[in-house]
Amino acid sequence: MNLLDLLNHVSISPVYHSSFVVEEGITKACGCPVLPLKSHIKGPAPVSEQDKTDIVDEAITFFRANVFFRNFDIRSPADKLLIYLTYYINVALKRLEGCRTLAVGTKAIINLGLENIPVPGEAGFPFPGLFVLPQSQEEADLFRNYLKQVREETSGRLLSVAYRANGTPNKWWLAFAKRKFMNVVAL
Repeated sequence: MNLLDLLNHVSISPVYHSSFVVEEGITKACGCPVLPLKSHIKGPAPVSEQDKTDIVDEAITFFRANVFFRNFDIRSPADKLLIYLTYYINVALKRLEGCRTLAVGTKAIINLGLENIPVPGEAGFPFPGLFVLPQSQEEADLFRNYLKQVREETSGRLLSVAYRANGTPNKWWLAFAKRKFMNVVAL
């Protein structure tokens, strides 16, 4: 197998998909399920039990494997959210890249959380065409608020893996800041 064949094989290898495939009784916004979160952060997401895996757990667990892929076949609407969170983790790691302490990293993540969160159809949304356009301002607001909540929850949990207990950076996580997920450049 030559190098080109190997690279093509890597790009189509199976990615990790979300286990949240049941759509019954789940609210959707822009074609994305509003999945429950183990979170104390206020927002539209239903509260999940603390001992159950949620979409944020999946995104962080699968990130280091999924970030290597240029293609991602979507098997369920939850995979769209997994793609978005993988991209967001990549953006967050880029912001943490130069932060040498947990305190500085926390400040960088808080500043990231204060930025405007675009929804499909708005400038700056990273995956045009992946999510459907909102049909109303209420749907756009629901999706924006859900993304804000899920990003804040992801940021908090990401800090706990990107930094060791002593507050120093975990190079095995921050090294992934250099990766481009699905050839999308994280800002």
